[in-house]
Amino acid sequence: MRDHRLPTSPGFWRSPLRGPWFTSVLGMVLLVGITVLFVTGLLSYAAYNPELSPVNDKTPDKGLLGFYLFAWPTDPPWLYRLTQGVHVTLGIVLIPVLLAKLWSVLPKLFTLPPVRSLAHALERVSLLLLVGGALFVFVTGVLNVQLDYLFPGSFYPLHFYGAWVFFAAFVTHAVLRVPAALRNLRHLRGEGSEEGSELVSPAPAPPTVSRRGALGLVGGGSLLLLVTTAGRSFDGPLRETALLAPHGGPEPDSGPGGFQINKTAASRGISAAETRDEAWRLVVEGNGRTVRLSRADLARLSLHSAALPIACVEGWSTSDQSWRGVRLRDLAALVGYERGAAPDVLVESLQRHGSFRRAALRDNQVRDPRALLALFVNGEPLTPDHGYPARIIVPAAPGVLNTKWVARMTFGDL
Repeated sequence: MRDHRLPTSPGFWRSPLRGPWFTSVLGMVLLVGITVLFVTGLLSYAAYNPELSPVNDKTPDKGLLGFYLFAWPTDPPWLYRLTQGVHVTLGIVLIPVLLAKLWSVLPKLFTLPPVRSLAHALERVSLLLLVGGALFVFVTGVLNVQLDYLFPGSFYPLHFYGAWVFFAAFVTHAVLRVPAALRNLRHLRGEGSEEGSELVSPAPAPPTVSRRGALGLVGGGSLLLLVTTAGRSFDGPLRETALLAPHGGPEPDSGPGGFQINKTAASRGISAAETRDEAWRLVVEGNGRTVRLSRADLARLSLHSAALPIACVEGWSTSDQSWRGVRLRDLAALVGYERGAAPDVLVESLQRHGSFRRAALRDNQVRDPRALLALFVNGEPLTPDHGYPARIIVPAAPGVLNTKWVARMTFGDL
């Protein structure tokens, strides 16, 4: 006779909420939600133009996992703002659903014998990888959103490989369990008898809430996370509702520079002396030519304007800001490239600390007439924290590719 004090005993798990219907509802929500998460994650990967390796993509030994289907487009200009906003917000919103689903199947991790058949063995292995992968991917994602880099190594490859392990286990588990989940949803109403299921306790405790009530509680938690997170991807008053989103407080300043700052000049090791007009020069290279330009030289070139947002991998974004500067394709022309055939460009920053001191842009981004080396924003010169003397701004590009404090631009196939 089994000791009910041990988790390997069915009598240890006494909650009357556990059962096929409750688990199936949560599973179907996650089936849709995690699929969207994975697709938007792949889009985020594509937005970095990983073909421009190892500058933009430093993931080691990615092999077939690093497949790359297309150059990231520049239209619509809010594309990355949308895809990454959905990715981060949905990931946070799904946390209560994920935790409830893990709780609902917890007894299955302790069932004996551990393996009854090949199909059961596959299910158990996929379940272990699923639980571990889910916790790893969601935890590292939330930490990255909150800029708490507590994990060892770089977030980018850790999240990349973790996501693939998690999704492989998720697909395996879905193939094995979705048919049964659909049957459960068709034949059970949520409050009826579910005797015989290994998730149902043989000696349930008195209920304090119905299964539908428990689902309502989970849904309420997700709704609360939605309304306190999603606002950072919108403009206007909704931004102030994003209490849990990265940088969810008020804007850093008022006036032309009063929009989100992720990394300050001081945090990147940049001094005021090296950005003074007398000291700073932009070096433009390509075709065996080198041109050095002061900020005054750049201001005398043909200047153009573009209204573009900044969107970051952490999920926050700004509203459209009015940028003014020199088109990237015009800078390529200074070293001999025709404007309609401008190549890739490697952009290097003055910054000394942090990642993406060097970032690359694809030729289609360079040729876009809205892609600028910006000198002004909202009618005023850039502030030091917004990248003075000059910064890159490209439609639909991740924020880290919009390099600030630009020092050198090298045009040519990368």
